[in-house]
Amino acid sequence: MSRLAAMRDQGKRVYDNPVASGYSQFMRSGWGNSELADLAVSPAVTWAANRRAILSAQFPGTRLVIAAGSAKQRSNDTNYRFRPHSAFIYYTGVQGVEATPNAVLILEPRAGGHEALLFVNPRSTRDSDAFFSDTANGELWIGRRFTTAEAAQRWQIPTLSIQDLEERLSGTVPTLTIRGLDERVDKACIASERDSELLSFASAQRLIKDEHEIAELQASVDATALGFADMIRALPAAISHSRGERIMEAAFFGRARLAGNDLGYDTISAAGANACILHWIRNDGDVKPGQLMLIDAGIELDSYYTADITRTFPINGKFTEIQRTLYSLVFEAQKAGFAAIKPGADFKSINLASQQVLAQGLADLGVLKVSAEESLKPENHFHRRWTLHGVSHMLGLDVHDCAQARKDQYTDAKLAAGMVLTVEPGLYIQPDDELFAPEFRGIGIRIEDDVLVTEDGCRNLSQAMPRHPDEIESWMANLLR
Repeated sequence: MSRLAAMRDQGKRVYDNPVASGYSQFMRSGWGNSELADLAVSPAVTWAANRRAILSAQFPGTRLVIAAGSAKQRSNDTNYRFRPHSAFIYYTGVQGVEATPNAVLILEPRAGGHEALLFVNPRSTRDSDAFFSDTANGELWIGRRFTTAEAAQRWQIPTLSIQDLEERLSGTVPTLTIRGLDERVDKACIASERDSELLSFASAQRLIKDEHEIAELQASVDATALGFADMIRALPAAISHSRGERIMEAAFFGRARLAGNDLGYDTISAAGANACILHWIRNDGDVKPGQLMLIDAGIELDSYYTADITRTFPINGKFTEIQRTLYSLVFEAQKAGFAAIKPGADFKSINLASQQVLAQGLADLGVLKVSAEESLKPENHFHRRWTLHGVSHMLGLDVHDCAQARKDQYTDAKLAAGMVLTVEPGLYIQPDDELFAPEFRGIGIRIEDDVLVTEDGCRNLSQAMPRHPDEIESWMANLLR
């Protein structure tokens, strides 16, 4: 990276030398027309407009301000790849590489509802020095952005320059915002006790997915299935490398960048006993035949919708008797979770159904010294030593979607058609757990699928990915032949 970009002051670039006048004049001349005359409308436009109408009806007479967020610094003058806040994505339809930091959506109250206004940092055109000298925003440094007219065409929202934002936010109009995303917005908008209502509603509104969201989630699941196949094909290379887990991780990342925007979350690539560590993302272990491999991964599409899939498979392609016994227990627990899903059922019933199967299985294995019924009592939960986590969460723009919704809307609520959630029971026997016989220790198993609640039950969006142990072995044999 150039020395010109080596300094930063409160998020703005500091230049070593001013731009020479002769150089400036030379750089501004001799360019052809690069306007985007036939820019297509974003496929999410109609859906985003419908979502804004619902949001508008919830907060009449109130200005609503939703920022995309700012770039996040990774180290010195290096930023993480930018990803907008999910509420901004949901209400604008902005996608993938088109998203830029510091954009802001405002719903301005009007008679009968709100007017949507989008504020962006527009492209640095050839009539200023910025396009070649501004290392943070200049077109020759980071690529082309939309002009305000192009942004308005793409997203069908009246669009202004971000330079006009503070003036728009002035005045005495009651205002709510999602705080903590953009310092300028936080300073310009007086904090309100009702700010949290906007965040909560924007989260709860995503509990029921529209047709566009369901289609995107299915596409993400399908892309993720291809990524899992890539990882299985990479097994021979992983086995031969001291950091084989990273061979697997890298194979999936390649698919994520080809098929979508990025990973939906850091991939868990865990071989052997590492699978017993729930959030194992170091992925620096070796991959040995005879062990199991647990992969928890999801591809985030350009629309930002992500899958969340886990599969556990034998590294050499065949389950041992003990591995198959434990895997089959988790498989049956997941089936019980699926069976609990239907409109009107308690969200918590999915977890309870899976936990009942796991507790009974652990009792049958002799490691629970009480009955499954006794273990399931709230004051006991002995079986949780080996299961640890709940088995379901909402899925969408965030891998743990709708997290700011109220408990009575989510975890303490009833299921409804249009919800998309995971079912992911697991069983984890730590390598030093003396309550299990030695041959069971160091085995971690999780099976996770993405499920749509339908009018009469549920549909497993990831059903095409093998789950039964026999299917897993056949899948691997076909991919590795």
